[in-house]
Amino acid sequence: MKKVFRNYAFMVPVAGLIIALDQWTKSIVRQQLEFGEVWSPWEWIAPYARFVHWRNTGVAFGLFQNQNLLFAVLSFLISLVIFIFFNKLTEDVWLLKLALSMQLGGSVGNLIDRLTIGHVTDFVSVGNFPVFNIADASITIGVALMILGIWIQERQDSREEKTGEGEKQNPEGV
Repeated sequence: MKKVFRNYAFMVPVAGLIIALDQWTKSIVRQQLEFGEVWSPWEWIAPYARFVHWRNTGVAFGLFQNQNLLFAVLSFLISLVIFIFFNKLTEDVWLLKLALSMQLGGSVGNLIDRLTIGHVTDFVSVGNFPVFNIADASITIGVALMILGIWIQERQDSREEKTGEGEKQNPEGV
């Protein structure tokens, strides 16, 4: 039971902070900008980065619009799988734990929007890249960290495997 608490004691604050930041920023955008309205703190930066109040009933890059219910169910299932799987991780895979915590926070942040207002509020617009939000960025960074973590773990396992084989063939190390 102590291990379960310790595992979730890492995940809950990370995911919770992401959810809180995501919902807070979306709330500000919904209160301050009309749908479709664009705002930039400096005119010179507007072609490169700006805030825009946008709605998304699909997924990343605006794909599969008007599938809000389907993606709400998928977000819930993904969040549940992350929550259950997280407890099976060992303490030494902190990068994977961080990645999953970020993905959980992002998934729940967007799920809250889908369930409460019927769409996801997006507001960060950079260049010609599709508009996104804190939750989307958290999921994306979490996936990148997960890939990095898996790559590091595979390299470490490969080194240990090679070292283990060498020790078996020559136990004295001579």
